[in-house]
Amino acid sequence: MASDTDRRFMRLAIGLGARGLGQVWPNPAVGCVLVRGGRILARGWTQPGGRPHAEAIALARCDARGATAYVSLEPCAHHGKTPPCAEALIAAGVARVVTALTDPDPRVAGRGHAMLRAAGVEVVEGVEAAQAREAQAGFLLRVTEGRPLVTLKLALTLDGRIATAAGESRWITGPEARRAVHALRACHDAVMIGGGTARADDPDLRVRGLGVTRQPVRVVASQGLDLPVSGRLGASAGETPVWLVHGSTAPLVAQAEWQAAGAELIPCAAAPDGLDLGEMLQALAARGLTRVLCEGGGALAAGLLRLGLVDEMVVFTAGKVIGADGRAGMGPLGLAALAKAPRFDLVQVRAVGADVLQVWRRFSG
Repeated sequence: MASDTDRRFMRLAIGLGARGLGQVWPNPAVGCVLVRGGRILARGWTQPGGRPHAEAIALARCDARGATAYVSLEPCAHHGKTPPCAEALIAAGVARVVTALTDPDPRVAGRGHAMLRAAGVEVVEGVEAAQAREAQAGFLLRVTEGRPLVTLKLALTLDGRIATAAGESRWITGPEARRAVHALRACHDAVMIGGGTARADDPDLRVRGLGVTRQPVRVVASQGLDLPVSGRLGASAGETPVWLVHGSTAPLVAQAEWQAAGAELIPCAAAPDGLDLGEMLQALAARGLTRVLCEGGGALAAGLLRLGLVDEMVVFTAGKVIGADGRAGMGPLGLAALAKAPRFDLVQVRAVGADVLQVWRRFSG
């Protein structure tokens, strides 16, 4: 039976785990807190690259005999590149393990809990499960549905425009909002754009000014692979990963040029209006991605929304008006009725400098 104390320490473990978001894929971002007699002995969270695991970090920092371990996800039970964390907790003499979620990975899926119980360790499950599920949404989607969580980021004027008619877009939002975007990139495994945005903006897409250990993968969805290798993505593909998702008709010359630049090519089936976005996300998940930040453009954003593949929207709104001749932030959705419009729940609103940030999550019904 979970107590208020259990819930308090579990919230801490979940918060610690969140420090690893964007840094630990394909592993989950887990937090662990070791407590004895109401006093915290040690804390740990999954390290960049996915190892060491949270439990191993915390156990290495103290004598955990007789302690309670609060872990935001069921301890692993399989031998991979590291020994099972369930075994490590048992060997350390932990008396009690409190977890938030069962790991749906078939290699674990309750085996960690069973291993602990078989060794005489008391196990309490499901503590602060809703909060943990939100933090682990990308990992859970990858394991259960074979796709990553998708966050759609938009930076808009008050009338929903992303650029003037001539294409000028720097800058719609202010410096504080742009810094917030870098923080958003840092907690995602990949930043994704469409080919049109890559051609028009020549973006870099890396995190700047935050000292991250692991840069997000830069993904471009371009059916024809008609992208200049001479741009910033091509120039830096050998330093920071660039993955290009393309169709079967992409010219072999372009494929060879991008491979020579250091990019990874991901072939994808076609849909009536471009790439098969569902297959694209499955391919990204198969390569380990759990959280993808889509930064446009309008056609890619609309395609993901039409297919119900956007889990969260982060919208920065500037106090500017461009007018109907400006470029819209969203491509056509082809809606015949308002009832068919994608719906989202508002979960956060706050000022970011002179702009407003809104966070919307997929409508829960």
